Amino acid sequence: MEVGNDLSAGVGKSDVETASQMADEVLKVAVAAELPSSVTAEEGLGGGSTDGADGAQALSKENYPSAEELIAKSRAPVKREYVVLNIAPRVMAKSIVITKEAVTNSPEEGTANAVEASKPFTAKASVDKKSRRQRKRERKEAITSAENICGAVAKTGDANACQFGDSCRFNHDLAAFMEQKPKDLEGLCPLLDVTSSCPYGFACRFSGSHPEVKGTEVAEVLKDGNYDGKNPMSSIRELNSLNKSFQKLLWKNAVTFPKADAQLQALGLLGKARKLVAKPSVVCKGDEAKPVLVYDDTAAKVKFESSNIVEVSPEEAEIIAASETTNGSAGLPGDGEVRTDGPDGPLSSDTSLINKEYPPRKKVRTIVIEAADEALQQASDNVLEATSGRSNSRVDDDDMKYLNDEVKEPLRDKKLVDFRGKLYLAPLTTVGNLPFRRVCKKLGADITCGEMAMCTNLLQGQASEWALLRRHEEEDIFGVQICGSYADTVARAAELIERECTVDFIDLNVGCPIDVVVNKGGGSSLLTKPQRLQEIVRAASGSINTPLTVKLRMGFFEGRNCAHSLLPDLGSWGATAVTIHGRTRQQRYSKLADWDYINQCVTNGPSDVQLIGNGDVFSYTDYNGHLESSGGKLATCMIARGALIKPWLFTEIKEQRHWDITAEERLNILRDYVKFGLIHWGSDSKGVETTRHFLLEWLSYAHRYIPVGLLDVIPQKLNWRPPNYFGRNDLETLMASDSAADWVRLTEMVLGPPPPGFAFAPKHKSNAYDKAENG
Repeated sequence: MEVGNDLSAGVGKSDVETASQMADEVLKVAVAAELPSSVTAEEGLGGGSTDGADGAQALSKENYPSAEELIAKSRAPVKREYVVLNIAPRVMAKSIVITKEAVTNSPEEGTANAVEASKPFTAKASVDKKSRRQRKRERKEAITSAENICGAVAKTGDANACQFGDSCRFNHDLAAFMEQKPKDLEGLCPLLDVTSSCPYGFACRFSGSHPEVKGTEVAEVLKDGNYDGKNPMSSIRELNSLNKSFQKLLWKNAVTFPKADAQLQALGLLGKARKLVAKPSVVCKGDEAKPVLVYDDTAAKVKFESSNIVEVSPEEAEIIAASETTNGSAGLPGDGEVRTDGPDGPLSSDTSLINKEYPPRKKVRTIVIEAADEALQQASDNVLEATSGRSNSRVDDDDMKYLNDEVKEPLRDKKLVDFRGKLYLAPLTTVGNLPFRRVCKKLGADITCGEMAMCTNLLQGQASEWALLRRHEEEDIFGVQICGSYADTVARAAELIERECTVDFIDLNVGCPIDVVVNKGGGSSLLTKPQRLQEIVRAASGSINTPLTVKLRMGFFEGRNCAHSLLPDLGSWGATAVTIHGRTRQQRYSKLADWDYINQCVTNGPSDVQLIGNGDVFSYTDYNGHLESSGGKLATCMIARGALIKPWLFTEIKEQRHWDITAEERLNILRDYVKFGLIHWGSDSKGVETTRHFLLEWLSYAHRYIPVGLLDVIPQKLNWRPPNYFGRNDLETLMASDSAADWVRLTEMVLGPPPPGFAFAPKHKSNAYDKAENG
């Protein structure tokens, strides 16, 4: 550790001398922080608590503990001149409700009313509870209200621009919408940086800055939009958006997964519901047709199924069956044998061969896919001649082009992602969204990963789950994280992602501690089921050419670590990299990460699998120390909560310094997040409030940062509990508050005041500290 006094660049002598002169300014902020009215000149705003024995004794400058004593109790050693002394513990507002009275033209009045509105969030919960019918009626009324203007009308300013006309469920009265529309936000529309004109038109909260809507002019109809042109696309530089027509196919369960089903059949994991039926089907895409490999239920014969499933008449079925029986060179003999001149010699389709378990996964891929290549090429002409001229599809013609195109030529070796020496931003649920990842990329992150997506939700075509797979073109090395309980859903979701999205790797979550995931057999519960974990990894890795990585915890129960026993097998099962979180599921996020155990796993782990450490990386010294203690065998460290609290951690690691960042620089980072959020979620009222919500979720972590210039000892540790303290200016003091009302005030600086009825409660208990480790 280093002594903070040695770093005097961020804290000058004048800052210390003027600490007492800041009392008047602190008193102004005290109202916002809900401090008692008797705050003295040495009292201010902070995020800590004074529970326990230390809290019972009134502290003063004379009996203030030394830095060593504070660190021994996991308390942050903040300099005395910034610590709030002789103040009783206060209960901070962890949630907030904005009433109509809180939204005024005066920022000061709005702030005061917002504080009062933050108090009732528990008492009124039962009083204001509405019935399901009432909520449904309100939602219906909200859709047709003047607030919900039709997108086509808002873009063009023409009430007749909507293709649905009077049947449209949205409002077409532009004058009524403009009358109730909130005042435009300051600044230029952020979407003008990525599109020729804003796709939200008059609905944009920055419409006053649009050159095409000034005066009486209106914008032309935008050509850039999503799949059907009905809704505007937030950014033309974002990838992996879900096509509406393809989503309908997922809803209908009309999408097939040939590679996943082939791998599952080879492993003996294909359920009866997915076994081939007697009636053959054919692949058709435009003028070309390509057969897809599937397996028969009884004789394991190679047949054909298409992504565009076409109904075949009984007469045509007989013709296809006859061609299978007579044409032996097609590789579809009637006795169920398949022969090919592959590297392993003649191949038989005996059931025992299919059900045999092959330790090397490449052997399985060779048998399953290479044997089918010649059979598919030789038999395709016969199959197509038998079904030419038929167009009785079970799906719409517009949907046909979005079905499975072909079986891709399998790669003999997967293109691996080199994690060594790269800064890896962890997949963070709720807060690891695309705008936050762009902020981290701007500050130095090399590898990013999307939020955890549930496999079943992806297969069902849920738009909210597919939104987690979105990727910005700035993310040059990007992966997605999936979570599932069974081999079939994980394998099919992996094949679906590889086919429909552009990703560099797919990460399997085997460490999620959330109860709802664990109770369904996913996440960290797989640590207690090694056989099922083996099935999932083998099925998923054998179904895709994209590298598969695994993220797991030390174990499920505290004191019963099992990660070291799984590492040698994960590589042979198909994983190319493994991330080890130095905590068990039972620990959740309490206590410090066990890096001794991580180093033990790395030392004794396989050499052909990249190993990544995860847990409590909060400074460049932490990062360097973990890499050195592993003897150079650790590929890199995954950074999670450290990036949430201070996303400039990536800059610190690359520049090898402790950055005493100013409050104004931190506010500029928030402005960047807001800009990226408005581009991603939209610049209309809905997009603005969505951006505000996720910004507040991030601020519930970011307030835990203690400026370098305020510490006696650096760097800060994740488990340090801060005392009540005030910063070097009002903004720094406000950013240190753990009150939800103060977080809303920060959003007002970049997004304007929230609307009436706005409510926020943090999703995660990000500011919780474990009492056992904190003394």
